[in-house]
Amino acid sequence: MNRGSVVHRLDPRTKILGFLVLSALPFVFNSPLYVAAVSLGVIGLGAVARSLENYFRIRHLLVLFLVVTFTAWQVSLKGPTVVGHLGPLTLTREALLYGLAAGIRVSTVVMVGVLFISTTKVEELLHGLIRLGMPYRIGFVISMTTRLIPTLALTVTTIVQAQVARGLDLEGRNPLRRVQRLAPVAIPFLVSTIRHASMLSLALEAKGFRPDMKRTYLIELRMTARDWFALLGLAASTIGCLSLRLSGYGAVLPGRI
Repeated sequence: MNRGSVVHRLDPRTKILGFLVLSALPFVFNSPLYVAAVSLGVIGLGAVARSLENYFRIRHLLVLFLVVTFTAWQVSLKGPTVVGHLGPLTLTREALLYGLAAGIRVSTVVMVGVLFISTTKVEELLHGLIRLGMPYRIGFVISMTTRLIPTLALTVTTIVQAQVARGLDLEGRNPLRRVQRLAPVAIPFLVSTIRHASMLSLALEAKGFRPDMKRTYLIELRMTARDWFALLGLAASTIGCLSLRLSGYGAVLPGRI
């Protein structure tokens, strides 16, 4: 979705590097306060890119990732400072803080991906990857995968609606039965995916597609001053975060990432 923001107008190479850096920054710290600061920065970038509504659309997914990750760490991680008990589960201060930080991390990385997809066209992604030195074959596969995600999501939605209209009940409290009831959805989805891949292959062959040919591009990439400022900001943010962590800040458990 092109809203003409500063983020949209950045060179795709800058956005690809930004995606990698912003996805890595939450893992510099394991304190929820510092990870939340990185997350707020990502939300701020979303506001600049006018993509906050996309965050809002996946709010339930973000909360789910946070809750599941937080709960998993309460089971798998134990600390020396016991704060209470929840049935057979012993709650420790370290596990609570680390689990909260881990949950915010996962949600932040998802938001970074949503921001990247919201501001980068598939054609720009392919061209940017190639200009960064990636072989055309790999770049083409990545771009086609990105392009197919909305199509496959729409296919799943259509199949679910059709099966529910035929009387399929996907609700229920028993998780095993719910998984069993997904078979009428999974099988048509797999068949549809295989058919779509076959049609795509035939279309590429009919057009004489050859990944080893030298190509020209409609979009000419050019780094501008705003790109260099963005890269400088990414570098400063990375150095600042690493300096804080190496100085002993932002760590609930210093021996863990």
